Amino acid sequence: MNSNSAVPIRPIAIIGGTGPAGMGLALRWARAGETIIIGSRDEQRAQLAAAAIQLKVGNQANVSGMENSAACAAADILVLTVPFEGQAALLKQLKPAMTEGSILIDATVPLAASLGGRASRTLGVWQGSAAQQAAELVPEEVSVVAAFHNVSADLLNNIGRSGDAPLDCDVIVCSDDPDAAQLTRELAAKIPGVRAIDGGRLENARIVEQITALLIGLNIRHKGHAGIRITGLPPAAYR
Repeated sequence: MNSNSAVPIRPIAIIGGTGPAGMGLALRWARAGETIIIGSRDEQRAQLAAAAIQLKVGNQANVSGMENSAACAAADILVLTVPFEGQAALLKQLKPAMTEGSILIDATVPLAASLGGRASRTLGVWQGSAAQQAAELVPEEVSVVAAFHNVSADLLNNIGRSGDAPLDCDVIVCSDDPDAAQLTRELAAKIPGVRAIDGGRLENARIVEQITALLIGLNIRHKGHAGIRITGLPPAAYR
């Protein structure tokens, strides 16, 4: 095949990628051969995170670290993995750096912490969900997808040279853009043990976000890494 006809690689910029969820997704996608950009407020911290992923995955990993705005400008697939309290301010800051036609995959969950510091419930969001809030804050030409709320960050990060921790979890994908949702489901399916399901319109994200607090409570109570599985659907639902 002529190298000029090769499909160009689309890098994935993970904004807030130095946190547990961002690092876990970066590790799994780097393992699957995706090109990853770790975004952070601190470029040096992003580069250190990229080096840590390179060390875990090996020389085949294509991963780099940048400041958040630079990461946004360098990719048209953006994954947001930041705490809810920082979501709005960060998106307002990054809005000028987002390119037309970009896809923002938002994994934000509006969690309220109890006095002990553990998430006990979800906060009410005026727009309906964190993902819908994101859709109001990004440029109109950017498609927002809600996904990856209920995957265990601990399991995502548990990879090694001898094998990776298995995931047994469905990722429910919600978006008003069918093409963006399809791309997100394809990315989810690159993580072994994960099945991706079309969850309908973006407004359904509020339901998926609310499940996260329940799962956190179950994990604390039973000392596990609970995810969700949707049963009774035909095989085509997971394609």
